[in-house]
Amino acid sequence: MTATKLSDLPDHGYDRRRSVPAAGFSRDTLALSGGLVIDPATKAIAPNVSMSVNNVLVPGDGAFSADGVDDLTALPFLYARWTNPTVRQLEQRLAALEGADDAVATATGVAAIGATFLTFLKKGDHLILSDVCYAGANELARRILPDYGIEVTAVNMSRPEEVAAAFRPNTKLVHCESPCNPILRLTDIAAIAGLARNHGALMSVDSTLATPVATQPLSLGADLVIHSLTKFINGHGDALGGVVCGRKELVEKIRSRAGVYLGASMPAMNAWLIMRGIDTLFPRIRTISESAAQLATFLQSHPCVTSVTYPGLASHPQHDLAKRQMDVFGGMLTFQVKEPGKMALQLARRLELAHYAFSLGHQRSIVVLLDTREMMTSTYQLAGDQLEDYRRFAGDGVFRLSVGLEATGDLIGDLDQALSG
Repeated sequence: MTATKLSDLPDHGYDRRRSVPAAGFSRDTLALSGGLVIDPATKAIAPNVSMSVNNVLVPGDGAFSADGVDDLTALPFLYARWTNPTVRQLEQRLAALEGADDAVATATGVAAIGATFLTFLKKGDHLILSDVCYAGANELARRILPDYGIEVTAVNMSRPEEVAAAFRPNTKLVHCESPCNPILRLTDIAAIAGLARNHGALMSVDSTLATPVATQPLSLGADLVIHSLTKFINGHGDALGGVVCGRKELVEKIRSRAGVYLGASMPAMNAWLIMRGIDTLFPRIRTISESAAQLATFLQSHPCVTSVTYPGLASHPQHDLAKRQMDVFGGMLTFQVKEPGKMALQLARRLELAHYAFSLGHQRSIVVLLDTREMMTSTYQLAGDQLEDYRRFAGDGVFRLSVGLEATGDLIGDLDQALSG
């Protein structure tokens, strides 16, 4: 019997050279197939891991320096710090999910934020920043950027009038986060994007907590969307990564400047692990969101809990905005108790399924206390109306709960016994 060769098999119209499926597929499908390249030698479907730092080239087809190269992705693969085949597949998949022209992946989420800031801001420029956002972004903007002559104004992004008042002639970038970490306050992305556009500024949105399943900031007018891929998009707590998605000309500026000269390139293995996570992103986030909604409802009625914040609850002060801006309400919620310090020790000791730890977005549930006094001392340093609004969401401290994939009933039971002590 003559063995059938792979080359003899029908391809059913599938172009094996195509790296992104044709237009018209849903984002659920793009989570599996966006950027996917069938291996030309083995016909393997799973993405390859290209661990090589170097690639052979034909003399004259490459470039010794990235200086002056407008689009590094137009060159052959030369050196892994510039572009890598596995990382490139990840970038194309994320661009497809966000409806973007392109994306640039970085070693971490804060590297993606830093790359954005240091590409579009220089001495004499002005940044408008959400007064509550990821601590790494907040501290980078408010403590490091001023050392380089960049002016920074932190405002409450839930109040468009305050954002409008913050613009200056030298404002070049507006950076927000929705929902914001840790208090889950929302930003009306379309409204703030309109303000930025009217003032000739760019707008970047950290959409880590929402994920592309819940919100698509580019469709609401944002110029750039940023994710810490370490969190829900990877979803397994085993790979660091970040990404910036947007228009081709903006992404290539980031890639050719910060992507090359800051050296925060994503390793190929991390890209492969994150793509594995994206394969199940949509069913994971939908399942987690359903569980989070049930947990939020349970916690609202628990005698030890004084307050719960979750965008899907009618009690969230921006619930109407959440319904307009989010397709699902996500896997993050916060809750307050009367004696948070005492309860933190109790939860760390008594929880059996959920884990008392930092970070979020894993397949396992994670909870941690974020003490308001400590947050004000270490990161946010808010006062006046800004502090009052923070406390409206956080009180003396919030327990941030990142919901995982455990059975909802089991999580409810675990939290009940741990809270009740």
